Parts: sequence; structure tokens; C-alpha cells
Amino acid sequence: MNIKFSKYHGTGNDFIIIDNRSLKLNPKTEWIAKFCHRRFGIGADGLMLLEKSGDFDFSMKYFNSDGNEGTMCGNGGRCIVAFANSLGIITNHKKFTAIDGEHSAEILKHDENACLIDLQMQDVKDIKIYNNYYFINTGSPHYVTFVENLENIDVFNEGRKIRYGKDFMPDGTNVNFVEIKGENIFVRTYERGVEDETFSCGTGVVASAIAFLLKENKVVQNITTLGGNLSVKFEKDGNSFTNIHLIGSASFVFVGEILAMPF
Repeated sequence: MNIKFSKYHGTGNDFIIIDNRSLKLNPKTEWIAKFCHRRFGIGADGLMLLEKSGDFDFSMKYFNSDGNEGTMCGNGGRCIVAFANSLGIITNHKKFTAIDGEHSAEILKHDENACLIDLQMQDVKDIKIYNNYYFINTGSPHYVTFVENLENIDVFNEGRKIRYGKDFMPDGTNVNFVEIKGENIFVRTYERGVEDETFSCGTGVVASAIAFLLKENKVVQNITTLGGNLSVKFEKDGNSFTNIHLIGSASFVFVGEILAMPF
């Protein structure tokens, strides 16, 4: 069976997306990993299936590049909204489901190959504060630590040590290194499931913005990643954060076809 796919990226965090509303695909772990491989496959940080979902516009099923189903992906959420828009199955306002529950999104701006999307995330209540880091679940678990001279940090090796640290096993954690630059922050992330640094991480950016408020008692104005800029808005309600919005681009890259897909 030949399967059409689209490639998108959200500030450099890239994804293979397949319309699975009628195909009923149930891809095997090893094949997802092969398609995401950057030398032997298409190349991506993850693969997503757009599927039917009852009263919602669609559901998002996300797999990391290691082939295993992942937790929520903020950049992926924006990209699958842009993909759904390209299919003509949604208008500017839409609701969809993901592994962490319901999400809403709005396309703020649209041109031929890119959308600016406001994605509403889940409320955040699970926050732990330690001497040198914050542990925050924003749909995916994130370790957030503030550093200086982030450009010189070995994110791969330092992030990997923390990701596999005994305190976070068996599931592990994503790891965010954050440098404060006045009212703004620069974020670099080691992502579990990708097992490498990615150019951007949406849920990590949200966690970093929350940690910045907790640390500095002020709201971050702009967030820079290796792949581009994002913004985060939220409301603080006691020890919880609500009405969280992740705003950034979702860009179309290309379409292709997988031949003789062995599912």
C-alpha cells in the first residue's frame, strides 16, 4: 500500500504527518523509526497520524522518532493543525484531541507555506521546585535549569545524563537549558524519544516560560530556540497555570509518498 505523507516543521522541530482518517494504519515501531531516520528514511523528529475523533475536528496521534508513541508535542500540535487546514477539514478555529486531552487552536495568519498558530495547552499543576532546577509537566515532563553561556553548553551529553538519571527513571524526562537575556529567554532542549537535541520543543518552551516566572516573578516577552522564536501566554492561579497558549509558526516543507508500506 502506497501512503501519501506531508512534512512540516514548527520552528525547526520537524514531523512526518499522515492523514489516517480512512487508512486505518497501525504502524510498527521499527518502521516509524526507519521513516524518521535522517540517513535511511525521510528524516523527522516524529511522526503523526491525523485520525477521526467523535465530536472533535480530529485526533492527533504522535510518535517519537524512536518509533514509540509519545506524550504531548506542542510544535507537533501546531503542525497538525496546519496540515488539517490544508486538507480543508477545519476552519480558523478548531478543537482536537491528543494523548493529554482536548486542545483548541486558532490560525492567526496564513500564507502559501506557513501558518501562525495559537495553540491552547493543558493547564499545568504538576510543578516541583528544587535547588537548581524545576520539574514541570506541560503535557510532557520537563527538567528546566537556568544557565549562563548557553551557546557553549554540551546539550547532548549533559542533557542525556539528566534524561537517564535515576531520579527520573523508568520513563525519563526532557531536559531544557535556559539562558535569561533581559526580558527574554533562550532555550535549548534534549528530547527523550528523539534522544538528541532538537531545534525547538513546544512543551519545553512552555515549561521554561513558567519556570522563568517562578524564578524572576515576571512574564517572559520572547522565547528564542535554535529553530526560531515562540511566545507563551498564561494565567497564574495560585500554584497552577491556566489558559496557556503556545504561539508560533507551522511551516509546510514537502509532500511525498511511501511505497509499499508494510503495515
